[in-house]
Amino acid sequence: MFSKILFKIQDKLEYFYNNSLFLQNIDAFILLSIIAVFVSSTFLLSDYIGFIALVTMFLTFVKLLTKRGEKFSFNLFEIFLMAYFMLVVVSLAGSTLFALSLKGFLKTFIYIGFYFSVAHYLKHNLSKIPWIILTIALCMSFESIVAVLQNFAHVEAISTWQDTTGYNPEEIMTRVYGTLKPFNPNLLGGYFVSGISSLFGLCAYFIFDKKFKRACVALIFSLVAIFALFATGCRGAYLALLLNLFCVFVISAKFFWQRYKKIYMSMIGGAVALFTVAMACITSLRLRFLSIFAMRNDSSNSFRFNVYQSSLDMFKDNWLLGIGVGNRNFREIYGLYMKTGFDALSAYNIFLEIAVESGIFALVAFLSFLFVLVKDAIKVILDSIDYENVIFTSVALISVLTVMFHGFVDTVFFRPQIQFVFWTMVAIISAYSSSSSKRDCFEC
Repeated sequence: MFSKILFKIQDKLEYFYNNSLFLQNIDAFILLSIIAVFVSSTFLLSDYIGFIALVTMFLTFVKLLTKRGEKFSFNLFEIFLMAYFMLVVVSLAGSTLFALSLKGFLKTFIYIGFYFSVAHYLKHNLSKIPWIILTIALCMSFESIVAVLQNFAHVEAISTWQDTTGYNPEEIMTRVYGTLKPFNPNLLGGYFVSGISSLFGLCAYFIFDKKFKRACVALIFSLVAIFALFATGCRGAYLALLLNLFCVFVISAKFFWQRYKKIYMSMIGGAVALFTVAMACITSLRLRFLSIFAMRNDSSNSFRFNVYQSSLDMFKDNWLLGIGVGNRNFREIYGLYMKTGFDALSAYNIFLEIAVESGIFALVAFLSFLFVLVKDAIKVILDSIDYENVIFTSVALISVLTVMFHGFVDTVFFRPQIQFVFWTMVAIISAYSSSSSKRDCFEC
């Protein structure tokens, strides 16, 4: 039904497409707008980044209306994603703070709209995926260099980011925050978690393409990014990095285990040794990492535990439809539940946040989306014989897994700098899974 209406509109507007140089080259403008989103994320405020994402959505909509034969196709996990979005709409309608929730909903609309725009573009332009990955890697490299400079310059903390009770001055870590706005080391840590796999992926891609000089450059920037991630002092990012490296070694076994078993095991041993030496030699880093396990003895941990308990109480009272999306909406209602005098902008757990904001069914839909997404990505990795497909699907899968893992202890996931990288990685998986299994697509 929808396709018939769309095709009729395209028939009416086909003349404009055939006679417009802009429309015939609209794919190039869509690609530029996608790249602009990533570049602008490194220095612009959220509103401006969102506006550029809206340009991507608008260009995709124009292309859909004017180019004959264009239509959206949906994977199974995208059906679950749409179900999640519909439940967010229902949550918005039932929110007691509709105006505040509407602002949060508009952000969600932009994020998911951007995702479908990028997914639609990449499904028809698989050859552009390396350029997307390269752009993300360059942004990660830029932030890594800035973070390293900030670390050696010993930038001062601009807010109370860590519990320094009982520490000697030389044991207090310099926590870097890059150029991302608002300045926050946890945001920068989450940003590295979302995109550092792109640097690993480029290194592997250049090795298989026998471009060893470029592979060495990618490896160097990968190591710089790892150092920068540690310099953020973001403990959730530390754990996510360990998962990232674990996934890299597991997936790389597909290529290296049979022929290079000794080299492969040596690399694993080297990585473990490097981490051990870093923990043993750098006191501030060791104390920061060990504070993860301090439980209530660390004020940051204790604050999170209080937020978790309060958020669970909020969920119990609003389990069906939630309170409505958005951190402003959350902050207003959290005041009725908070255990201490400290305010909170979020639940510090993205799954708990989704449950509180949109209800139990939205959480189920989102988890179903993630499950099918991961399953489809693993299928591409195991079945594909094209190394490019395997490498870039792996990059995207690792990014998704580590962002979600980091999300267990933080909610910087909802910041645009991380959201746009995350949804682009999902779009890459969608593009490769669609190309390898057309029969699993639902068309509308």
